[in-house]
Amino acid sequence: MKVILNVDVKSLGEEGDVKNVANGYARNFLLPRNLAVPYNEATVAIFEGRKAEIEARKEQKRKDSASLKEKLEAASIEIVMPAAANGKLYAAVTAHVVAENLAKLGFDIERKKIEIPGSSIKTVGNFKATIKLYEAQAAEVQIAVKAQPVEGEAAKAEKPAKEAKAAETEEKAE
Repeated sequence: MKVILNVDVKSLGEEGDVKNVANGYARNFLLPRNLAVPYNEATVAIFEGRKAEIEARKEQKRKDSASLKEKLEAASIEIVMPAAANGKLYAAVTAHVVAENLAKLGFDIERKKIEIPGSSIKTVGNFKATIKLYEAQAAEVQIAVKAQPVEGEAAKAEKPAKEAKAAETEEKAE
């Protein structure tokens, strides 16, 4: 069934696009939710009248994503996570964690649009994440993952040192 999209539909197309979809998808999903209208002479005429308005909206989205790309690439994220002495993180840095840190910087990015190499970061270091923007535009964000000392390990490291000091004081006392 041929339909014309009323709004942007993820993985299908943008507003004003003419798409050929399965009959059930159109009848049961797109048409009841007013995401699309059937393709016929009347609807084609309506969308021809709105063509300039739709193109202006698309151009605005392109400009917004270009400026957002510049801002994102200028930003760098520093994430402090609990880690072992060898640099391995106890909890992985995922797209959700990156999205939260971007929100703290004032960026409203969906976690689904964030791609981390290997799907998550599990070690301390510097990494790059790709953020999908409008159409084929994507921004790369620098992520610096730093280790936060864990109290249990710090106590274990201090314990032998305290025992050594205690042994020294005992030797001096003798």
